[in-house]
Amino acid sequence: MRFSFPSFRRQPVTTPPSVPEGWRVYAVGDVHGCKLQLDRLLDAIETDRTRDDLAVHIVFLGDLVDRGPDSAGVIERLRGTLPANSVTFLAGNHEEVMLDCYDGNAERCGAWLQYGGLQTLESYGLTRTEIFAQPELLPELMQARIPPEHINFLRTFEDQVQIGDYLFVHAGVRPGVSFEQQAPKDLRWIREEFLSDTSDHGSIVVHGHTISEEIDVKSNRIGVDIGCYINGKLAALVLEGAERGRLIARA
Repeated sequence: MRFSFPSFRRQPVTTPPSVPEGWRVYAVGDVHGCKLQLDRLLDAIETDRTRDDLAVHIVFLGDLVDRGPDSAGVIERLRGTLPANSVTFLAGNHEEVMLDCYDGNAERCGAWLQYGGLQTLESYGLTRTEIFAQPELLPELMQARIPPEHINFLRTFEDQVQIGDYLFVHAGVRPGVSFEQQAPKDLRWIREEFLSDTSDHGSIVVHGHTISEEIDVKSNRIGVDIGCYINGKLAALVLEGAERGRLIARA
């Protein structure tokens, strides 16, 4: 097990973006059911946060579920175990579709199974025979097998949070639209229109959703999804004052 602990350095800009003085913020990329890496990253955060007497806030950037082997374990690990005033959970597109299927929209279930929902249901003990026997009844099966407290937890997730000069979202923002008027669909699903835009959004947008080999730092955004379910690495961007660092947990 290896971790990359923060090596803070001031950014080479005239007026660097910052979080409030006395704060340290950890923005965690897409977990996607990878509980082993999540546990190791939380241990690393706990070790790192004890270095100084700072107010600590953790932002999970969405997509806790799907693709990886233990979405049920990830939800159980995070549900109610972190102080409410020190953590923000953002809704990703995968939470959106999972909840939509649970609520009875069977038309979305087929696509959800193809991009990670199958692994999520297996983590709740469902077999593939059960899942595919009567796909139109999948919402009822989910309601019978997924603990209500897990669903209630997912329903509490937010779409965005602003801390200092940083805006945290799952996928990105629609360029040219104020943060207050952003559509949830864009915040959870947007990709190329946001990624290719180089304009100043007014805040540095910290996001997941799109995989990069390392934490992807641009002039107007920072991507933190490094593909945990593919390569076994889970990242957290660390922000303190005007400085930036990172934590990486590996399988």
